[in-house]
Amino acid sequence: MSGAPPVDGQDWRVFHATGAAPEGPPNPLPEAPPWRRFRGGPALPAPPDDDAAARRRLGQVDSVPQLDEETIDIVNAALVLRRPLLVTGPPGVGKSTLAYLISRELGLGRVLEWNIVSRTALRDGLYAYDALGRAQAIGTWRAGMLAPLEPEGHERGAADQALLTLGDFVTLGPLGTALLPYDRPRVLLVDELDKSDIDLPNDLLHVLENGSYDIPELVRDTADSARVHTSDPGLHAVVRHGRVECREFPVVVITSNGEREFPAAFRRRCLPLEMRSPTRAQLLTMVQSHFRALPSHAEDLVDIFIRQAQSGGTHSLDQLLNAVQLTTNGDFQADGSGRRLIEVLLRDLSKGR
Repeated sequence: MSGAPPVDGQDWRVFHATGAAPEGPPNPLPEAPPWRRFRGGPALPAPPDDDAAARRRLGQVDSVPQLDEETIDIVNAALVLRRPLLVTGPPGVGKSTLAYLISRELGLGRVLEWNIVSRTALRDGLYAYDALGRAQAIGTWRAGMLAPLEPEGHERGAADQALLTLGDFVTLGPLGTALLPYDRPRVLLVDELDKSDIDLPNDLLHVLENGSYDIPELVRDTADSARVHTSDPGLHAVVRHGRVECREFPVVVITSNGEREFPAAFRRRCLPLEMRSPTRAQLLTMVQSHFRALPSHAEDLVDIFIRQAQSGGTHSLDQLLNAVQLTTNGDFQADGSGRRLIEVLLRDLSKGR
């Protein structure tokens, strides 16, 4: 393998793009640089896994590298330096899958996804405050206070009012959850940032640099701490004095289809990674990962897919997987009457139909 020579016989890289989960306790990451260390706490329990989502993205992979050496080195540099990855490349080349590959191999738990659209603002990724829901809950509680006492003489008071605490109406977004104080970094996928409003990359600068943010509604609250919802289903976290700060900067994978340029100040804080089209060997490895064994027509379909991609236009790895799946059903003939259907599945997506 290429890259820097090992120090004292130890490879400097912790990520090798195998996609295989660790058999025992995951290996620790190298210590963060002094300028990328943070003070958040107390530490939260390790996040849950989401094996179903990882299998959908990666399949059941063997310990075979799925990326080229240069890409693996850039990912490792981002891990060592605690810097976001800005991943560019054509649609469907596997940019967002990289986040799942990193998470599974390093044992970092469920990937937090933040899908960007033109209306997305920074606060959408940090947290949401349901002010209307809280107002309705307070109105319901006050109406109950005015109602007659229950037969047993139960007084509606502190116990009922506790249900109206401010934190019950705050939910951290994917970015906000990724910045909670975990002992090991979370993996955050910021998908298709180039579709955002022009201000969002600049708005991200402060958060990505400082690893922290404030929730103004909780800062103004009289309580010292609040128990809030997170982006992990059914889980909560305690926020003190309205401020969230990470302990380990998350592994941030930001994808872009190259539809726009980002400000220099934003690009300076990220490591650039251009994803190239997979080689034939890598495509066969990906197909085998999803199907456990290589189906009979897989190599022929991979060759057709490569020819289509080399002729220009836009093609997605999903198209190849769909075509392979179809050939495994019954007596479907990929080289006979079904050839036209295969061509439809592997068509150029840049065309209108």
